Amino acid sequence: MKSIYINKTTTLLAILFISVGATSSLTSCKKKPKKEAPTEIKALNNSVEVALPFESKEYKSDKDFFRARQSGKSPDLATAQKIAEQNTKAALAGNIQATIKRVTDQYTNQRSIGNKQEFENKFEELSREVVNLTLYDLNPMAQKVFKETDGAFTVWVVYEANKSTVLTALNNKISSDAKLQLDYDKMKYEQIFNQEMEKLSNGK
Repeated sequence: MKSIYINKTTTLLAILFISVGATSSLTSCKKKPKKEAPTEIKALNNSVEVALPFESKEYKSDKDFFRARQSGKSPDLATAQKIAEQNTKAALAGNIQATIKRVTDQYTNQRSIGNKQEFENKFEELSREVVNLTLYDLNPMAQKVFKETDGAFTVWVVYEANKSTVLTALNNKISSDAKLQLDYDKMKYEQIFNQEMEKLSNGK
């Protein structure tokens, strides 16, 4: 009787061991649930690319023209247009002044000028006057008006300023300043200016 009891116990243990092993194998064979994509990726996958107005090449600065594009939004159309014009002119002014600053820096580094800092400061002051004069009578190169779903108006405007107009105004200002004229080589300055405008054409 004792040997029979042992055999039964052994058999039960064997069955239990096999059952547990089989269950473990089945569990391990189950596919792991896929991880959720990060929120940032989901947002990107569900987003829609928006094409802004006036993105083509003819609305960007080149070797002959400075150009800038900005927008304005308001429930009132006239106000939206005014905001767009102010924003665009401010951007255009910044582009022109930055170019004049780069040209002046290069010019002073290549020339033997007595007081470079004074020369550069005077040029910077003149550039602001020149930009104000240049932008005063400009008309928009292009404009688009959009009626938004909330009833407001969004106006996009492009302004352009001729390089020659900027240079002429700058030369006229310099010619009226005897101190600046002493260190100013018109041909050399315009040469550097044209090189910088070429960089704008190439998107640099």
